[in-house]
Amino acid sequence: MSERESDVRGAARRVKLILFGATGMVGQGALLECLDDPEVARVLAVVRRPTGRTHDKLDELVVSDFGDYAAVEERLRGYDACLFCLGVSAAGMKEEEYRHVTYDFTLAAAKTLARLNPGLTFCYVSGAGTDSTEKGWQMWARVKGKTENDLLALPLGAAYMFRPGFIQPARGVVSSISWYRAIYAATGWMYPALSRVFPKSLMTSATLGRALIAAAKHGAPKRVLEAADVNALVSRGSPGAA
Repeated sequence: MSERESDVRGAARRVKLILFGATGMVGQGALLECLDDPEVARVLAVVRRPTGRTHDKLDELVVSDFGDYAAVEERLRGYDACLFCLGVSAAGMKEEEYRHVTYDFTLAAAKTLARLNPGLTFCYVSGAGTDSTEKGWQMWARVKGKTENDLLALPLGAAYMFRPGFIQPARGVVSSISWYRAIYAATGWMYPALSRVFPKSLMTSATLGRALIAAAKHGAPKRVLEAADVNALVSRGSPGAA
């Protein structure tokens, strides 16, 4: 292969990504990995408040309503994939309120992006224990299951549901939830030992970020990825699409 051919093929692998939830723990981790990945050409962070980060390939789009993108549609065109890391804890929330953030916001974004970017890959951060039947007793699991099912039914190029379990913050990432921060502070010292005992079940925010990018660039062998699948996606490097 000539040097020019190699350059062309390398350029063809570069992707433009949209990232939701860049100020949350998972989104922070994904953003750091996007900025470091040479195959990610551009990142648009859709946020309610600025991230405070600056980078040559980072753009930010501040929106007040995650359910309505009519006024900013032109800013959302021309992207290859979306990493949807926006989410909230269900603790203390009523089902209607939790569904509005978890389901309504996610589907509003996915439907808009599917229409504006034919062939777009949508990577959704769900959670371990999500209920695909939508009939279980856990409210959050039913709502997540409904969200996953309806995303998979959309006319997207590809859609991947990520179900991580315990996520250890890495690279200076900090949770915005105070009691999460307390848990991480109390248990962080145990992570190296626990990760050796449960290598398939635990991951860092950096690992999850790299897995999301891998699926966005190259696809994944499954449409729903449990924690072990997420870790395997990173360890394999660049899997073929399903």
